[in-house]
Amino acid sequence: MSRKKIALVGAGQIGGTMALLAAQKELGDVVTIDIAEGVPQGKSLDITHGATVIPSSSSLTGSNDYSAMKDADVIIVTAGLPRKPGMSRDDLLEVNCGIIKSVGENIKEQAPNAFVIVVTNPLDAMVYLMQKVTGFPAEKVCGMAGVLDSSRFSSLIALELGIAAEDVTAMVMGGHGDTMVPLTRYATAGGVPVTQLLDAETLEAIAARTAKSGGEIVGLLKTGSAFYSPALSAIKMAEAFLKDKKNVLTCAAKLSGEYGVDGLYSGVPVVMGAGGVEKIIEVELDATEKAAFDVSIAAVKDLTEWVESNVKG
Repeated sequence: MSRKKIALVGAGQIGGTMALLAAQKELGDVVTIDIAEGVPQGKSLDITHGATVIPSSSSLTGSNDYSAMKDADVIIVTAGLPRKPGMSRDDLLEVNCGIIKSVGENIKEQAPNAFVIVVTNPLDAMVYLMQKVTGFPAEKVCGMAGVLDSSRFSSLIALELGIAAEDVTAMVMGGHGDTMVPLTRYATAGGVPVTQLLDAETLEAIAARTAKSGGEIVGLLKTGSAFYSPALSAIKMAEAFLKDKKNVLTCAAKLSGEYGVDGLYSGVPVVMGAGGVEKIIEVELDATEKAAFDVSIAAVKDLTEWVESNVKG
């Protein structure tokens, strides 16, 4: 049986980290593609030199040509400009639309059966554009946001409680931006609702920090944005698909009436397996949560309408 093929479009910090993670997990052979000459080749060779240490039998190659993604099983797209201090994810909209349109056209030509995971910001608008350009079924195109945002929320709760992060389960829904919706009511620590362990003010502060976490890291790094946790999150999604794990993950999925939303991508819990986004799970939201979710959806809708009006084809 031939090994699976994973194509990473973008060889920046996230792309390089994903290549390493995919090799460590031996998910398949990895090709990294970037317009910067030598960068994808150099990073791939660097990881290859450590193959006996990992150990890994995965083949890693780098290319400046989109044809290298031919017949890939999974494609993870990080290509685009990262945030700089003072920028919101939405500030990247116009320039990254052009990049995603080009990438999508090449994916459609080179790998028509691929499962596509978009990481590029502004996430919800970029994954919408990717699905529009490729024409792929909605279940085969999704965005990495909820896995990352939920992990940030869980980790911050764990830090506050002084417990292992793996024992905290928490979920963040909505758009990948400042309007994201951390669902405090559903968060648990070892099965115990965190609302029994932390007061409302503390939980509200953690939720607010979760929504601003990306910007917090941009401000600290000054010359880039988060890359370790986004890479880990995207590879977790790829692994769920490649191994048909049926994981319940929160990702940017295209809604078709769920949560009263039709035709937009937003972060919601899904079942992810060999079929891609195999099922969208509808969580019961109370009035406050639904109102927050609606605000987040309105923000996503504004970005999506800009894409519809300004990106042709």
